[in-house]
Amino acid sequence: MKILVIGSGGREHALAWRLAQSSRVQKVFVAPGNAGTALEDGVENVPLTSFEELIAFARAEQIHATVVGPEAPLAAGIVDAFRAASLRIFGPTRAAAQLESSKDFAKRFMTRHGIPTARFATFTDAAQAHAYVDAQGAPIVVKADGLAAGKGVVVALSLAEAHAAIGLMLLDASYTGGARVVIEEFLEGEEASFIVMADGVHALALATSQDHKRLQDGDLGPNTGGMGAYSPAPVVTPGVHARAMREVILPTIDGMAKDGMTYTGFLYAGLMIKPDGTLKVVEFNCRLGDPEAQAIMLRLKSDLADLVDAAIDGHLDRVEAEWDRRVALGVVMAAAGYPAAPRKGDAISGLPGRAAHSEDSHVFHAGTARQGDQTVTAGGRVLCVTALGGNVSAAQKRAYEVVETIRYDGLQMRRDIGYRALGKRG
Repeated sequence: MKILVIGSGGREHALAWRLAQSSRVQKVFVAPGNAGTALEDGVENVPLTSFEELIAFARAEQIHATVVGPEAPLAAGIVDAFRAASLRIFGPTRAAAQLESSKDFAKRFMTRHGIPTARFATFTDAAQAHAYVDAQGAPIVVKADGLAAGKGVVVALSLAEAHAAIGLMLLDASYTGGARVVIEEFLEGEEASFIVMADGVHALALATSQDHKRLQDGDLGPNTGGMGAYSPAPVVTPGVHARAMREVILPTIDGMAKDGMTYTGFLYAGLMIKPDGTLKVVEFNCRLGDPEAQAIMLRLKSDLADLVDAAIDGHLDRVEAEWDRRVALGVVMAAAGYPAAPRKGDAISGLPGRAAHSEDSHVFHAGTARQGDQTVTAGGRVLCVTALGGNVSAAQKRAYEVVETIRYDGLQMRRDIGYRALGKRG
């Protein structure tokens, strides 16, 4: 059978790579893909982006199922369009994807259904937002209501930072999230990514993971889409795992169904976990995290095509996911100028060829393209070098060994991916 993956980033490279290893899958198409997906065995890029083109392609190629990677097509209703064309697709509808596409929608949903989250208020008027921040004090969190590619969040440690964020998000018409801001209380604890596959009724938990959002070592610098990740996340103990399913995931799936928006697809809950194991939802995403996906897919031993089929058919309660017991750790290599103004077109050298790919590591491409006979930077986050190891330190060592072989001008990366886990168990 043939599978279609929508997207062009590192998450989509990881999904396509894992799907291509299924004995049932003849070919994986990625639309539009990147320079890395073009080199994978059993994977082919197709330069399509419009829903009409994708639907026509899926029909012509008799695509068995489509998996949607990024948030933008979900928010635009690609699942609704494919279903209207009687095509199998894994992802939430446009209505259900509001859990990610609108921070205000998500907060009101959580409040309505008793899902633990931070106190909040939503504003369209800048003066009212500024007054609220002055009354609440800092630290405080300011979020753009709409999609902002993982960067529409400012954790303001001072009132000045909070006021600047409000000005940017509400008054700058060029800002992606614009129009509304959600202002939340600052939560203390350790954040982890809890991701499941959902079929509308049941949820299959994937391996836990932890992201590193800040650009620089020690969690300094601006927020990014993610500079690295590892799996599993030690902070998600068996007790925390059970609590997340009981207090967050299942109530969310049940609540969406009650609200008339049956939820199918990947569901990502960003959790803030306190030392006593209590937790609150920081955000929802309606997709696999990136770079969490790269670490999770490297550890997945089950046939991903089987899991996708079970989810589309409403049978997730009949399957289990098997995981490599080793730790996976991914290091993001970003472009010069990221995240504010990433530079494109820098030639990348030292990339491993097909023969050099090993069983314990993989270089997943994100913002890359082919230019003549060269691979060049084409986005903010360029690569995610991901490796397996017997523990966090071994996985970290292996990932950075591969990182050291790759070069391009202006390269940015963190040198401390996994430091939280190393402090817990090494």
